[in-house]
Amino acid sequence: MWRTRRAAGACEVCRSFLSISCAGRGPFSPPRLHLLSRSIHLPHPPTLRPLRPQLRASSQPFSSLGHLPLRRWKLSPVRLNYQPRRHFWPARLAARLLRLRYLILGSAVGGGYTAKKTFDQWKDMIPDLSDYKWIVPDFVWQLDEYIDLEKLSKALPDSEALAKLLPDFDKLAGSFSLFKDFFSPGHKLVSEVTGASGLLLLLGSSGETAFRATDASESDRQFKKVTDKEKVEQLQEELLRTQLKYQRILERLEKENKELRKLVLQRDDKGIHHRNLKKSLIDMYSEVLDVLSDYDASYNTQDHLPRVVVVGDQSAGKTSVLEMIAQARIFPRGSGEMMTRSPVKVTLSEGPHHVALFKDSSREFDLTKEEDLAALRREIELRMRKNVKEGYTVSPETISLNVKGPGLQRMVLVDLPGVINTVTAGMAPDTKETIFSISKAYMQNPNAIILCIQDGSVDAERSIVTDLVSQMDPHGKRTIFVLTKVDLAERNVASPSRIQQIIEGKLFPMKALGYFAVVTGKGNSSESIEAIRDYEEEFFQNSKLLKTSMLKAHQVTTRNLSLAVSDCFWKMVRESVEQQADCFKATRFNLETEWKNNYPRLRELDRNELFEKAKNEILDEVISLSQVTPKHWEEILQQMLWERVSTHVIENIYLPAAQTMNSGTFNTTVDIKLKQWTDKQLPTKAVEVAWETLQEEFSRFMTEPKGKEHDDIFDKLKQAVKEESIKRHKWNDFAEDSLRVIQHNALEDRSITDKQQWDAAIYFMEEALRGRLKDTETVLENMVGPDWKKRWVHWMGRTHEQSVHNETKNELERMLKCNEEHPAYLASDEITTVRKNLESRGVEVDPSLIKDTWHQVYRRHFLKTALTHCNLCRRGFYYYQRHFVDSELECNDVVLFWRIQRMLAITANTLRQQLTNTEVRRLEKNVKEVLEDFAEDGDKKVKLLTGKRVQLAEDLKKVREIQEKLDAFIEALHQEK
Repeated sequence: MWRTRRAAGACEVCRSFLSISCAGRGPFSPPRLHLLSRSIHLPHPPTLRPLRPQLRASSQPFSSLGHLPLRRWKLSPVRLNYQPRRHFWPARLAARLLRLRYLILGSAVGGGYTAKKTFDQWKDMIPDLSDYKWIVPDFVWQLDEYIDLEKLSKALPDSEALAKLLPDFDKLAGSFSLFKDFFSPGHKLVSEVTGASGLLLLLGSSGETAFRATDASESDRQFKKVTDKEKVEQLQEELLRTQLKYQRILERLEKENKELRKLVLQRDDKGIHHRNLKKSLIDMYSEVLDVLSDYDASYNTQDHLPRVVVVGDQSAGKTSVLEMIAQARIFPRGSGEMMTRSPVKVTLSEGPHHVALFKDSSREFDLTKEEDLAALRREIELRMRKNVKEGYTVSPETISLNVKGPGLQRMVLVDLPGVINTVTAGMAPDTKETIFSISKAYMQNPNAIILCIQDGSVDAERSIVTDLVSQMDPHGKRTIFVLTKVDLAERNVASPSRIQQIIEGKLFPMKALGYFAVVTGKGNSSESIEAIRDYEEEFFQNSKLLKTSMLKAHQVTTRNLSLAVSDCFWKMVRESVEQQADCFKATRFNLETEWKNNYPRLRELDRNELFEKAKNEILDEVISLSQVTPKHWEEILQQMLWERVSTHVIENIYLPAAQTMNSGTFNTTVDIKLKQWTDKQLPTKAVEVAWETLQEEFSRFMTEPKGKEHDDIFDKLKQAVKEESIKRHKWNDFAEDSLRVIQHNALEDRSITDKQQWDAAIYFMEEALRGRLKDTETVLENMVGPDWKKRWVHWMGRTHEQSVHNETKNELERMLKCNEEHPAYLASDEITTVRKNLESRGVEVDPSLIKDTWHQVYRRHFLKTALTHCNLCRRGFYYYQRHFVDSELECNDVVLFWRIQRMLAITANTLRQQLTNTEVRRLEKNVKEVLEDFAEDGDKKVKLLTGKRVQLAEDLKKVREIQEKLDAFIEALHQEK
C-alpha cells in the first residue's frame, strides 16, 4: 500500500512538472523524473541520459526520507539543459537525527557482546556447582506437578509477534558501515598471559612469555641511539616487569577465586549433617594408599601407585619445602639434628578451612592458630618416637596426615628421613643403611615422582642424594630437582653461573624432568608462611639471577613448584591407575580360588569379623553364669568351703578341744577357737572360695566344647579374655565385713531343733572323720611302706627308712594299746623309752622321727575312737534335749559339727547372693571392657587370632577393598576429565 501511495505521489509531481515544461517550450523532451516515477513511466529508459548531480551527503537507496509523507511541491521554472536542485533540508535534518538511533543501537550491541564475553570468562573461573543441586529444595524440581506449564506457555505471545518488536537487522548492518567512518582506526592493543598456571613452561619447555610492544614506531625512535647491549638489557628488564605484573594479576585473580571457592565450600559444610557429600578425588586416592600400606603383599602384588617422594640430604630443607607447599609450619624442627625419624604421608586437598588431622584420629588441628600448630608438631614427634623401636633411630612405619585448606594443590607427598653420610653419637649403627633402604623402597616404585631437594648453600660435591636418585631414575623421567636456600647461594657463591649450571642440569650427572630454585625463609623457625612467601617474592624480584636471565620466571618460587608437582602427579596417576587396578583383579581371583579349594563350606570372615563372632560367643557364655540355679551355687560353695577349712576345724579346733576332761571345758575351748577363727581367717577364706568358684564356673562355660559348632580358632582368644577378666576383677571390699557378722551369729547358735538336723550333723561328722582317717592311713602307708600282702603279690619291698618308720610305728602302737586314753603328745621319758626299745632291736632312730610317727599313729587312733563315739551318739538326741543330765553319753562334738555345718550353709547362701546379685554382673562388665580393649588393639587380635584361614581371609578382604576403592577412584577420575 505504501508503495502504491508513494508511486501516486510521484506521478502527480511528474505531471505538474510536465505541464510547466510544455507551457514554456514547444517540442517535448523527456524530463528528469523521480526515481520511482522513472521506473514506472519509462520501463526502458534511453541510453543517453543527463548526469544526476551529486548530493552533499551520501545516503542509502532507501533512506528514512522514503518513510516521510509526500506533499505537493511548488516547482520553479526549469531552463533547458539545467538540472533543478531540490532543497529538502528538513528531511535531511530528520534523517541525521534518526541516524543517531542506529549509533546507539550499535553501541548497545557491541557493549552487550563485550559484557557477554567477560561474563563467560568469569564463569569459567567459578567452580562447577553441579554437585550441589541438593542445596535447592526438592519442591523446586517438582514445580511441574503443581503448575501447568503448557497453559502458561499458551498465554505467552507467539514468536511471530515477538519478532515484530525486534529492529530491522538488515538496516542495522548498513548503519554499521556508516558508523565506522566516524572513528579513526587508532592503535590496537594486545596483551595476553600465556596460561593461567604456566605448567607447560614449568616442566622445561623452551618458549618464553610473549611480549609485544605497544607502539613499534615509537620504540624504534627511542632506541635509535642505544647500543645493542643496552637494548637487550632494557628488553630483559621490561620483560621481567611484565612477567611480574602478570604474576601479580594472576595471584589477585587466584585469591578472588580462592575466596569464592571457600564460600562455596563453607555453604557446603552447613549442610554436611543433612546429606553425605561425595569424597574429593584426592581423599579417595589417599584412602587407597592407606589400605595398600597395611596390606601384606604375599602374592607379589607390588604397590605401583604414584605418590610424590621427597628425598634429600639431612638439613637440606625438605621439611621447609613441604611446609611451603602445605602453607603451614606443621613439622617438628631442630637445629642440625635428625627430626624426621619415620616416613610422613601428607595428603593435600582443598577445603574451606585450613586444618590437619591424622588418619586414625578425629581431632582437627586448626592451622591458623599457633597453639594448634604447636600441638600438631608435638603429636607428630610423639608418633615418630613411638614408631621407632628400642635400639633403632629410624622406623619404616608411616604416619598418615591429611591437610586441607583453600587453594592447596591436590597431591600426596611422602617426607622421608634425610640421607646421612656419617653415623653420629646416639644413633644406631645401622641408621645409614636403614635410611637408604627406606628411600629405595619408595623410589623404586616406577610411578613415584621423586622430589630431589638439594641445599644450595653448600658445595654441590657434598651431596649424597643425587647419586641415589640417579641410580633409581637414571633417565630423569620422574624426577624434579629443587635447589633450596638460593638467597644464601647467591650471596656466598663466587660465580653465579654455577647456580645456572645446577638449574640447567649441567653440574650433576643426575637428569630431571624439571629444575626449580626456591627460598624457604631466613632460617628463623618462628617465621610465618606469609612472611617467608613475601621474602621469597621480594628476593627473586630483586635477584640478579632473574635480571641476567640465569633463571627463568617459571623456575622460581615454591608456588610454581607446587603447580608443577601437582600437574606431574595427576598426569602419572591417570597413566598408571588402571593398570594397577587390573593387577589387583588378578590377585583377587587367585585368592578366591584358593579359598574355595581349602574352605568350601565356610564364610570368608576376616580377623575383625572373627573377633566379633568370638565376642558374641563369650558374652553369651558370661550371660550363662546368671542362669546357674541357686541350689547349684550353694552346693558348690559349701563343698569347696569345707574342703578349704576342714583341716583347720579338725586339727586346730576339734582335736585340742577333745583333749579336755569335761564337756564344759570342751565347749569353752570350742567357743574361744571359733571366735578367733571367725575374726581373722574365716571371712577371707570364704571370699577366696567364692572367687575361685566363680572362676571355675566361668572357665567351664568358656572352655566347654559346643559340639559340631565349636571352632577351635577362638580358643586362644577366649583363654586370654578369661585370664585378663579374672585379673581385673576384684571382690567387693565390704563383703568380708558383712560376712564376718553373719558367720559369728551362725556359730554362736547351739540349738538343734529336731532329730533330722541331729542325724544330718552326725552324718556330716562321720563323713568328715572318715575322710580324715583315710588320708591319715594313706600317710602312714607311705611312711612305713607296703604291707606283707603287697610285698608278696606285687613283689614290692621296703626301704631302710620305711623299715625304721615301721618299727617305730609298731612300738608306738603297743604303747598306745596299753593306755588308750593317752594324751595327744608324748612326754620326754616316753620318747626315750621308745628309742631305747628300738635300739635294743638294732634300730637307730631320731627323736624327731618318733614324734612324726606318733602324730600319725595317734591321729588314726583318735579318729577311730571318734567314729565309734559318733555311732553311739545316733541315739543321743533325747539326751541332748535334756542337756545330757543323768547320762554318761556326751555328744558335744556332734553339736560342734552341727554348728560348723550350719555356718557353712549360711555362708554359702550369703556368697551365692553376692555372686548372683553383684559379682557376676561385675565380671560381665569386666569381660566387655576386655573385649573392647582387645578390639582396639590390632596387635592383640593378630596374636590371638592366627592361622592360614585367618590370613587368607584377611588378604582377600584387603584386596577386595583395594580393588573397590580403585574402581571408585577411576570412575571419579573419568568424570572429572
